[in-house]
Parts: sequence; structure tokens; C-alpha cells
Amino acid sequence: MTAELVRGQNHPLTQTRLEIRVSAGRPVLAGVTLGDDQGRVHGRDQVAHPGAPALPGLEVPRQAAADHRLAVDLDAVPETAHRVSVLLALPQLPGGPDRFGAVAAPFVAVTGLDGTEVVSYTVTGLDAESAVVALELYRRQGAWKVRAVGQGYAGGLGALLTDQGLPDADALSGEMHAAVARGLARTVAAPPPRAVSTGASAGAATGASALADGGSGASASATPSAATPPAANAPSATPPVAAAPSATPPTDPPSASAPPPLPETHPSGQPPSHPSAHPSAPINYTHPRRQAPAPPPPAPTAPPAAPGKPAAPVAGDATGWSMDERLYNQVWGMFEDLARTVAAYRSAIDFADSRMEQELDKALSDPRSRVGGQGDAAREAAQAKHRKLVEQAREVLDRDLAQLAAESAVVEPALPPAYAGWDNPVWHAYRSPMEIPMAMRLGDLRLPETRDTGLSIPMLVRLPLERGMWIDSGRSGGDAMTESGERRRLAMRSAVEHAARLLAVYPAGEFAVHVIDPAGSAAGELAPLVRAGVLAGPPAAGAAGVSDVLARLTQRVDLVQMAVRARAADSLPPDLDTAEQLLIVNDFPHGFDDRAVTQLRYLADEGPAVGVHLLMVADREDAAEFGPVLDPLWRSLLRLTPGPDDHLADPWVGHAWTYEPPSVPPGSAILEQVLADVARARRGLGL
Repeated sequence: MTAELVRGQNHPLTQTRLEIRVSAGRPVLAGVTLGDDQGRVHGRDQVAHPGAPALPGLEVPRQAAADHRLAVDLDAVPETAHRVSVLLALPQLPGGPDRFGAVAAPFVAVTGLDGTEVVSYTVTGLDAESAVVALELYRRQGAWKVRAVGQGYAGGLGALLTDQGLPDADALSGEMHAAVARGLARTVAAPPPRAVSTGASAGAATGASALADGGSGASASATPSAATPPAANAPSATPPVAAAPSATPPTDPPSASAPPPLPETHPSGQPPSHPSAHPSAPINYTHPRRQAPAPPPPAPTAPPAAPGKPAAPVAGDATGWSMDERLYNQVWGMFEDLARTVAAYRSAIDFADSRMEQELDKALSDPRSRVGGQGDAAREAAQAKHRKLVEQAREVLDRDLAQLAAESAVVEPALPPAYAGWDNPVWHAYRSPMEIPMAMRLGDLRLPETRDTGLSIPMLVRLPLERGMWIDSGRSGGDAMTESGERRRLAMRSAVEHAARLLAVYPAGEFAVHVIDPAGSAAGELAPLVRAGVLAGPPAAGAAGVSDVLARLTQRVDLVQMAVRARAADSLPPDLDTAEQLLIVNDFPHGFDDRAVTQLRYLADEGPAVGVHLLMVADREDAAEFGPVLDPLWRSLLRLTPGPDDHLADPWVGHAWTYEPPSVPPGSAILEQVLADVARARRGLGL
């Protein structure tokens, strides 16, 4: 089954001999660069392009064409190469397009040698860019993966190669375009269309394709094909494709129904270019029984907006170097748009109320207007103006909310696991990531005005975490009637779901979870983590367990801080776990003495800077005996709730946002499935 990638997504490769197919609709230049583990290209001998089409394990076409096939053998790629980047660029042709925004979105597919598609990617979102890194194949822990990049460069090939660290990028860019120009100069124009008799065969009915001198650099046994698009007046039975190793049978001998011979001189004034062609006979490369290959699926483009209406939203329609960053910025933009829209609506309502009060005060200030119908008329007029202003404000709000809801409907399905809710289908295809994401979802945010539309904005926090979290198990506005024991269970269940997400979004072995449960009261809620075997150790119980865990994490913070300050990271003990650490504390302050409370405060203050984070489940009233000593602790933690609560306020416009924690759908086993995948990845690393 083909995996259709969006920008920033990756996919494992199980084959090493591959073919990369490109379809752009217009002639494009295709090339490949070999980069190190940082993506830097150290010399022109690590760039395959039309002027130098072959590198170990790689071969690219010698000409610009609307369709390409690039041959890849990953086993033959040098060990020093960690990234294989596939580049596309618009050739510098007179009258040709100079930006990808003026042509159809390029379509790229990675296939096996049998033509079976492994992944596909449509490079959307390009505008002024004339060169783009479409895909990259990269090594990760001894295996190869493919990532959809889609990073464009308005400065063209020179800017692209410069960004990859090539010293003489501009000079090489000029050579690549010159190689394409030389190939076009050798191209023989197609003959004009000729009338074909009704008795001619299907093979003779096709027009001649343009021929490129030198063919393709992909394989000597490749099927001949056109390397430049046919002339405008020359119909073609098959799209021009740069030659690659082909599994199709060789072309049959010419049939008896071949068209009459052409004159020895080509209409362009040049002799035929193919060495095996007789001067008086045309060459037909289309086998009568060979069907034309199916065209790639069209690029997903938003329907044109009607006059006066906003354009259809697109996922990832924001700035950023990767799809994750684009989606993060898009979600942040949706948050700002919703805050601004609701602020404008509330301001308009306040203005309408104030204006009606002023008009009523003015109309009723004269005692003579208080009797008879004059006062009633003034009151009705003021109320009518008020209703009109409110209706106008509501109309604008509904329009903006509808646009945001449409954008949310497009963005939510495209979110990666780190940003997605537990009900998103992306979790069913979860695999342990290779890289740390830039953010993680903690829940959803909404405002009272969006209650009817169901619109909510994902609450994303940057990773690594900059502060700890506190899940308040006390009474709050959303669950004031919930029994105390049930609130504590809900809070601990929420903590487990947050911990599971952190384990899932970090690469295997780069995040560890410790648990302090002094009374053992959260055994049921902790069961998914314990059964999966993803905890760093059994949940600590009793005063001794609390003291042991806190001492070990405090020592880790001290050692890492000293190593950082002394710039001696290599002096850390070899048995020190360098992974990020999360400490879940349940039922605080039960089981904590003064020394343990001091250590906990120390971890909350100093831990995040060196990779130690707190996730506390506590009711602040239970810790009232410590007085103001714990006030800095509560202030240092991000307060969350196990149920909806409007305790979060943004300093921008002052809205009180209702926070809704992420929850696993009832009856779903997705949490256990994800934790099982995490445990499997950890076992693969010997953890």
C-alpha cells in the first residue's frame, strides 16, 4: 500500500534498490546530492546532475523533462553519505516559467524495481521558488528512511546548494543549467503531423516524439524515450520520460503497416540523430500492444475561491522549515485568529450596549418624553439600533468561526502524533519516531462563543518542556460536584495519558518515566504503564521509596549541572542515564517529609534545564500545612485539570480559555497499543 506523505513526514524503506519517479507537467531539471549526518555537501563530486549524471549508487537523467526516473541503489551509496537529497529546478529557458507557483505541483514517487509505489508526495505550497528539495533518503540507526521535505528556494539552484554547504554553489548551478542548455541544443525537433490512413496500425497512428542525443544516463539497456517535451504540434502517445532500467520486453520489429518513408532530410534541416535509424524511415518507439503508463494522480489543489469569499484552507499553510513547524505555526495562528475574532465581537457587543444606554438616557432625560408615546418610540428606536449592531457583530463572528472551523477540519487530520488527539487515526499507524518533535499536545482550548460550533484549538507546548506540570485534583469550576476520590482517579489517569504521549513522541530510549506513589493508591491508573514495561522502575512506595527516587534524580541534576558549567560533558559517569527524565508524583504531600519537600522544590526549579521534569498530581489544600513555603512550587508548575476548566488566561487580550484535557475515547485500546509499540522499540535497543 502506498504511503501518501505530507511535508515533514517520513517512512521506512525496506528495499535498497529503488526508483524515484518525478512528474512535473513541465520540463524540470533533476539532481541528487549526498550529504553528511548534518546534511552538508562537501564538494561537487557529491552532486549528480545532467552534466555529471552518475554517482556510486545513483544515476539521474542527462536532460530536463516533464517526467523523470532516477535509479537508486542504497547499498552502493558511500558509507560517509547519510542523506540523499532529490532536487528539482526549473531550467532557465527563454519564455519558460521561472517559479513553481506558475506550474502544476510536482509529484514524486519512490517505487521498487517492479514499479510498486512505496511512498508518494505532491510538493505543494510553492510560489516564487524555482528550486526545491523534494525528498531526502536518510540513514537512521543503520536503516534507511524517506522524508517528504518540500523546501523551496526563491534564489534557485545556487541558493539551494549554498544552503547545503557547497563551497562553489553558484558556479556548479551555472554548470548544471549549461548542461541542460547543451542538451536542448542537440535536441531534434519533431516532424509535423501527417495524415494516417484508416488502415494504419495503432503503432503507426502515433506521432513521432522528440529525440535527445545521448539518451539517458540511467542504464545502457533502458528503453529509449524522449528527454524533452514534444513540440506543440506533435502529438505523442506517451509522456516523455527520462530513461531508467526497464523491465519491459524489447520493441518488436516494425510492422508491415508502417507509414510511408520520410525524406532523407528532417524538416528541421538536421539529419536523423539516432544511429540505428535508416535515413529514409521514421522511428516509432511505441509498441502496438504496450499501453501508455498511467499518469500520476493530480496534485491536491484548493478549489478557486468565489469572488468575495476566502480561499479554501490548506494544512501546513504557514511558514516553517518542516511540516511539523508549519503545522505548529498554523495552529498558533488559529489561536491568535480566534482570540482576535472573539475580542472584536465582545468589543462590538459592549459598544452596542453602551450606545443603547446613552441613547435611552438622552431620550428619557427630558421629563416630557417620559409620558405618551414619545418615550416608547425612543426606546424602540434605541433597541432596534442595538439589535442591528449585535446582528452585524454576530454575522462577522459566525463568518470568522466558520472559516476557522473549516481550517480546523483540514488541519486536525494532518497533525502528526505529537500534535494529534487520541482519537486521530494517525495513532493507529504509530511507529517510534527517530527525532524529537518541536511540540506536544496537552489538550484543547475553547471560548464560550465557540460552544455551538464545537471549535477548539490544540494546546501545544514546546519540547523539551521548560517547566513542570501540576494536575490539580482539587475542586475546580468544571467538577465542583465530583467526589474527591473520583477526582483523584481522573487526575492520575490524565497524568498517565500525558506520560504515555511523552514516551510515544520521543525516540525510544530518550525519555524515562519514574513514579512516586507513596500509598499505592494509583495502582489501577498506572496499570497501562506497568504492564507495558515502559517505566524506569517499579512505582516507589512509602517514605523510603520517596527518598530513594528523589535522591537519585537530585544527584543527576547536580552532576549534569557541574558538567555543563565546567564544559566537561565527557566526564559524566558512564552509568548515568542521559535521557530526559519525568517524575510523576501522586498524592502529594503524603509520604513527604521536610527534606523530601526541599528536594522536590529543587527538582522543580533546576530540573527542566538539565532534562528532569515534574508531573505532580495533588490538591493544593492537602499541602496547606506547609503554608507559603510551597507557593513558589505551585507557581513554577503549569496547572492543568482532569476536566474542563476555564483557569487559563492569555495576557494578549485577557480571555479566560476553557482547557479540556486530552482523553482516550471510551472503549479504545489505542493507549495500550501505543505503549506496546514503545516497549517493543525499547526492547530493540536492549532497554
